Amino acid sequence: MLEKAAIAALVAGVVLIPTAIAGQWGPLTVLLLATGSTLLWWREQPQLVTVAGATLWLAGAAVAGHGWFPDPALVIMALLAGLAALAFSGRAAWVAGAGLMAYVGTLWLIVDGSPVGLTMFSVPAFFAGTVLRLRREAAAQLDARGRELEEERELFAELALRHERARIAAELHDIVGHAISVMIIQAAAGQRLVDHDPALAREAFGAIAESARQGQADLRRLVDLLGGTEVGGPDLSLIDEVVTRAARSGLDVTCRFSGDRDGVAAPVAHVAFRVVQESLTNALRHAPGAAVRVVVAGPVAGQLRSLTVRVENDPSGQARLDLGGTGRGLTGLRERVQELGGQLSAGPAAGGGWEVVAALPGSYDRP
Repeated sequence: MLEKAAIAALVAGVVLIPTAIAGQWGPLTVLLLATGSTLLWWREQPQLVTVAGATLWLAGAAVAGHGWFPDPALVIMALLAGLAALAFSGRAAWVAGAGLMAYVGTLWLIVDGSPVGLTMFSVPAFFAGTVLRLRREAAAQLDARGRELEEERELFAELALRHERARIAAELHDIVGHAISVMIIQAAAGQRLVDHDPALAREAFGAIAESARQGQADLRRLVDLLGGTEVGGPDLSLIDEVVTRAARSGLDVTCRFSGDRDGVAAPVAHVAFRVVQESLTNALRHAPGAAVRVVVAGPVAGQLRSLTVRVENDPSGQARLDLGGTGRGLTGLRERVQELGGQLSAGPAAGGGWEVVAALPGSYDRP
């Protein structure tokens, strides 16, 4: 409201005061006031105001002809020229600039004035409006880009959070699933043996205690990692440990390493360990009593530096244990192997058992 009052006062000042001093009242005064009045709506309809104001101004110039004209009213033309630069953008701005040049030339032919004066009250104002418009557009683009970056940042944070949750869920599945499977199997064995073979029953309960301790240690390590505590990077010796524990729990399992097992990258060694652990857990659950063979093959001379983990179990001659499961073990393993650029396959083996094979290319830190 204050802005409109200021515009009205300015228009009245540059039109009425010179007209009153010169005593030249007439249609020119009305046309100039009408031209200036259009500026009251420059924010709401800038393009319409530009066209309407320019038309009324041209009509006023035609009425004045080569006679008297209030020079201070040229301020209105300057404001219209600046508004023309603000109202049109892109290719339309170039058309508006060309139109302004033609408009100034027409005015020069109609009124008895200097082309320099007409140019001074139009062209600089147009350039000033252009600079203001470009600054406004640049600010709008930066603001839009800032919003896009903020949305991308929020999306990235959400995806990172989902990924981290999935990683933690996979780690918990591997740790808890393996420990609980061993404990359930040994507890069932201990219940059967406690009456007629107390010594073997004690071994079964000892295996339960060991599995519980190892699961607790793994959980503590995971908590330390999540808390930011530096923990030594895993290596392929973890496979030896999990195979040894599985053998002590009663699983008929062997493990063989071939090729180069040194210098394996920590993330690859960790995934290889999880492949073996999950495969042994599944063997305990679904193929009790079956022989399990673990083969970890590193590169040999002249081959690509990659790591292959193969876990194969024979068909089971015993009844399958109903230990349940989430069904996410192999799915989670496949996702983690693929994140490292490898491939994981799982399915029936040629001999009738089950086979899991993980191929991990580019697995070594050193050349």
